[in-house]
Amino acid sequence: MPIPVHQPFQPSDRGLLCESVSIDVIARQVGTPVYVYSAGAVRAAFGALDAAFGAYPHAIHYALKANSALALCRLVRSLGGRADANSGGEIAVALRAGFTADEILFTGVGKTREELEQAIGLNVAAINAESPGELDRIAQIAGALGRTARVALRVNPDIDSGSHPHISTGLKTNKFGVPLQDARAIYRDRRDARGLRFVGVHVHIGSQITTPEPLVRAADALATLGLELRDDGVALEHLDLGGGLGITYDGAPVITASQYAAATLPHLRRVGLPVVLEPGRSIVGNAGALVSTIVDTKAFPDGRSFAVLDAGMTELMRPALYGSFHRIVPVSPRVGDARAWDVVGPICESSDVFGRERLLPPLVVGDLLAVLDAGAYGSVMASNYNRRLLPPEVLVDGDQWQVIRRRQTMDDLLALES
Repeated sequence: MPIPVHQPFQPSDRGLLCESVSIDVIARQVGTPVYVYSAGAVRAAFGALDAAFGAYPHAIHYALKANSALALCRLVRSLGGRADANSGGEIAVALRAGFTADEILFTGVGKTREELEQAIGLNVAAINAESPGELDRIAQIAGALGRTARVALRVNPDIDSGSHPHISTGLKTNKFGVPLQDARAIYRDRRDARGLRFVGVHVHIGSQITTPEPLVRAADALATLGLELRDDGVALEHLDLGGGLGITYDGAPVITASQYAAATLPHLRRVGLPVVLEPGRSIVGNAGALVSTIVDTKAFPDGRSFAVLDAGMTELMRPALYGSFHRIVPVSPRVGDARAWDVVGPICESSDVFGRERLLPPLVVGDLLAVLDAGAYGSVMASNYNRRLLPPEVLVDGDQWQVIRRRQTMDDLLALES
């Protein structure tokens, strides 16, 4: 059964299109590699999640870690979204994108003193604290600044998200949050601490979650703790369910936004507090593609064929880091029999592979390939390894498009060196 997601990249007699714009036209004008994003897909994904939770009080804090391009952040803000920042840098980006401090959550392990001072000084909506020690540091800094910091405690419910081990964050073996069984006492011991105001409880069990069961268990644990804290006299303002909602990379079924809401809302209604959501991948993942040019082809005696791209793990790390699958399609398919190709990058690492034994039509040097579903954890994880320059990014909206980040230059790259 087709997955009900907005697929902005579609074949046509003009080759692959993003919405109504030719990918070939973008590549010829901007060069490759280049990231291309669909504004329509972002709107559709955000709207689906917003509609799924409907009249139940909720706030959608977009996780900037998925893709913090200013233009995309501004687009999310225009839709009514708020921001979830995982560093001082992401707080700065959120502010520059137009979010106000009271629309920003500050999440993340290992917050520095400077970052905490920044967040407390701004009076962000909430700091999702990771430990009792961090709560105590927040209280000390807030006291010194004459402020009261709005905080939530991240709890670790020991729930397996079912995703890749590197992006599973809710098990007791992971570094995130505090054990669920310790949380009530931590709140109780600091309920009246000077400089702290507990406004919520936070949980985030992982990324790329594709089935409802882990999310249901997380919502149940969150609601149960919320009720216990109410009994303890802790006046919470919200329950933060985190993010983690997955997307389909290969056409396999995944939980939809409406199924997500239907599965979790019964537990959240037990408490009746507004819910905070922190989606990232589910908002921008399907909206992006990495477009690249074939710079070489090789045929080995064992029958294996390689298509070498001008993009690699420096532009899209996920396949090398996680073994992630991304669909790969030609922008202008050639006529001829399809055969198996290994699609690889130019980096001096054997892990620099986008896909092995992909069934593709004839390929020649100069052809364009698009690596799809690359809107999340793509450009934000790019690097300058091998002194490669960061790629430009383009935003398409209907039949219009614009460069939202230019290609890095060697002068940019070397500007901080002497």
